[in-house]
Amino acid sequence: MGGISKDLRTNEQIRVREVRLIGQEGEQLGVVQFRDALRLAQEAGLDLVEVAPTAKPPVCRIMDYGRFKYEQAKRDKEARKKQRVGDLKEVKMRPNIDDHDFDFKARNAHKFLKDGNKVKVTIMFRGREIVHQDLARALVARFAAEVGDVGVIERPPRVEGRNLIAIIAPKAAVMAEARASAARTPRSEAGRSVEEGSASAKDEDPQGGFKADEGLGDR
Repeated sequence: MGGISKDLRTNEQIRVREVRLIGQEGEQLGVVQFRDALRLAQEAGLDLVEVAPTAKPPVCRIMDYGRFKYEQAKRDKEARKKQRVGDLKEVKMRPNIDDHDFDFKARNAHKFLKDGNKVKVTIMFRGREIVHQDLARALVARFAAEVGDVGVIERPPRVEGRNLIAIIAPKAAVMAEARASAARTPRSEAGRSVEEGSASAKDEDPQGGFKADEGLGDR
């Protein structure tokens, strides 16, 4: 079972006679009457959430559903960020950049390339610096060598206005790995707990469920 759905039935929305209950710490509480499960959730100040509605009986978990929704939204946002490969990032430098700044910018460019993005290297000229284009081209070559394990020059440096610009692209293998990584969306913690709980339940009972007298039972 993968990550659980964003929109789940909770509390009184759940319309079944009994459920397989998972506690707030992921512990198996067995097959119990729905009213008992709801009471336990309410006593804990939490929600009863139907995390596997198609199971027989449905699996419910005691959890803070509002917090779960918030954390899932954060995970989805992060996953979408990771899926945006192929962006163009820009690194700006002056021809006389010092070694510390150069190393810092090279590290950033290395990360951009490893994530599958292209890097636009812009050398900015001021005043008469533009007559020293050879120094700027040498700087671009040095920069490309610094990130050479993950990127290659896609567009050689050329002057545009008062800037010298080059494009460095990720190597094919790096781009392939970045795309594969972006496609791997992290499963939710709650989903993993449900999956582990379901697997544990199957181990407990060869028929795939708990016996009613193993849980809380009728009260």
